[in-house]
Amino acid sequence: MNDGKEMEYQQNKVPTEGKKTYIGGIGFLILFFSLIYLVTVFISFKILKNRKLELIPKDRGIVKIEQKAKICVIPIYGTIYKRESSISEKGSDYIVSMIKKYGEDKNIKGIVLDINSGGGSVGAVQEIYSQIKKIKQKYKKPFVAHLGDVGASGAYYIASACDKIIVDSGTITGSIGVIFSFIEGNELFKKIGLKTNVIKSGKFKDIGSFSREMTKEEKELLGAMIEDTYNTFVDVVATHRNMSREKVKEIADGRIFTGRQAVSLGLADGIGDLYDAIDEAGKLSGLGENPSFIKARGRIFDELLFIMDSKLGIFGEFKRNYPVLEYRVSF
Repeated sequence: MNDGKEMEYQQNKVPTEGKKTYIGGIGFLILFFSLIYLVTVFISFKILKNRKLELIPKDRGIVKIEQKAKICVIPIYGTIYKRESSISEKGSDYIVSMIKKYGEDKNIKGIVLDINSGGGSVGAVQEIYSQIKKIKQKYKKPFVAHLGDVGASGAYYIASACDKIIVDSGTITGSIGVIFSFIEGNELFKKIGLKTNVIKSGKFKDIGSFSREMTKEEKELLGAMIEDTYNTFVDVVATHRNMSREKVKEIADGRIFTGRQAVSLGLADGIGDLYDAIDEAGKLSGLGENPSFIKARGRIFDELLFIMDSKLGIFGEFKRNYPVLEYRVSF
């Protein structure tokens, strides 16, 4: 009888010990991730604090970020898509929000776009372009673009909306055109004995399928899309650069130019660095040369997320898995 009671006691005891171990494990995980979070936040705030107190070189006019500024520099770096990925490369939604935020700020008299990009998706590029036009029309603020290493295709589309375009002599720019690409793997499928079964509502529903060759009709359909999007690009450049449509089309075949060539062709206004572009914005806004300026900042929470992503890789970068029309230069 006693042996039976002892066994019953042990059976009741085991789940209790397991429960304690389980709870202890959860507690350890919570503590572990809390420590990671606190360390990340501490590092992030240190970085933000250093940025906030960063001074502009003395010969450019000292101004702290807390003080009222006159010119705002908004960076546009990397390939432009509708996403936000890291501290150094932001999507079109973020860029549009910065243009809107500083465009509506009464203390900001002009905006400089610091561009280092080979373009991106048509939709993302056109959203940024549209926001620039809205701010210019509503608030009458001058925009100046500075093109760094690369300012081509969709990045040039954006720059063309600005009142002035300043380039480095060796900037890669131009590439006025549209590209739409995808992989065709029908020969590979044949070799490995695979085939796909597709049920669709219309003959064009699986256009661009990886598993088969494109038909003549499909190529014509996509060609018409490319042509329409291309014509929009040509019209934008012709309008903002005061060039005839015919002249733009002569150089709008996807070719790239150096900054110096772009100036001679009328695609840019002058050779200079970012500070020259800031000076130009100062003159256009009535502030004169050497104006005070700040660099655009998002909300602190957004900046924290970007820093956590870039430093620890917590969130990772959103990867596209679908084809899009692109104003993008290909190397």
